[in-house]
Amino acid sequence: MKLLITVRYVGTHYCGYQVQPNGPTVQAALCAAAEALFGYPCDIVGCSRTDSGVHAECFCATVTRRGEDHLPTSVPVDRIPRALCRHLPEDIAVWSAKWVPTEFHARYDVMEKTYTYRIWNRHERDPFLADRVWHYPCPIGDEQLAAMQAAASHYVGTHDFAAFMAQGSSVSTTVRTVTRAAVEREGELILFRVSADGFLYNMVRIMAGTLMAVAEGKISPDDIPHILTSGDRSRGGITAPACGLSLSRVVYSPEFCI
Repeated sequence: MKLLITVRYVGTHYCGYQVQPNGPTVQAALCAAAEALFGYPCDIVGCSRTDSGVHAECFCATVTRRGEDHLPTSVPVDRIPRALCRHLPEDIAVWSAKWVPTEFHARYDVMEKTYTYRIWNRHERDPFLADRVWHYPCPIGDEQLAAMQAAASHYVGTHDFAAFMAQGSSVSTTVRTVTRAAVEREGELILFRVSADGFLYNMVRIMAGTLMAVAEGKISPDDIPHILTSGDRSRGGITAPACGLSLSRVVYSPEFCI
């Protein structure tokens, strides 16, 4: 059996999730914590590869003994989250754990993921939201918000999202199915939430940057379908800052939900 864990982390001080030689990563921290707890090196496979500075409110990963497809341990599964947290930095926490079959794959078995992009829309910055939001000081009125929502609705459906992918990315297909894309205001926060069967590199950040271009009147909501069909990255908005983005939800089939 594999161990499936849910993790929450603030990505500000990490070079993304995946291990890399140029700086600290979430995966490296989890591997160190697992080895400290279980007494042997572990392989940790994540549900996604969040970018540098991106956060996760719900990140899923499997833990196995290195080079094997299972995790031998006598630690009761309900105690594993707390035990792992003792070996993790303050900005990473394991919230739950359960056993799943050895054939389960944390990334390839994902049915849907939801990301939330947060924009702080007030002239004054909020230090309590530092590195958690994109601070946009210019007022966004109700008409602008409605235009952003109208634009976001065009993201829904199965489309080729090549125009919403970082240039130079290499993938087998740029077609993705977006099941929900919505913009709403909560006080002085503007939230863009998007759910899909998968995302391209920087896709949500480019979506968010394009919505802000709509708010600024640089792009019309009705331009979105044309940008999609063009496949031209230069026709969209900027890539929004990483600090505003969080992975919010990961959905598996019911037997794997935790």
